[in-house]
Amino acid sequence: MFEKVQAILAKQLRLDPAKVTLDAQIKKDLGADSLDILQLLMRIEDQYGIVIPDKALATFTTVRDVVTYLEEEGTVL
Repeated sequence: MFEKVQAILAKQLRLDPAKVTLDAQIKKDLGADSLDILQLLMRIEDQYGIVIPDKALATFTTVRDVVTYLEEEGTVL
């Protein structure tokens, strides 16, 4: 799961995938803004046919938060 989220984030933010670690803070460490995060989640939703509620979106600080949410929801990437 992490590898898929890592690849999507790296492509979205034009980063070396090695910089996208589980504990990286999406905004602070990876330089994403709110629009980047929204686009990331929309890409995941579109590619995998899921819906991520806005309430969950507000809790995503680190890459681990996104991965944990997707794993807990049983999302198969």
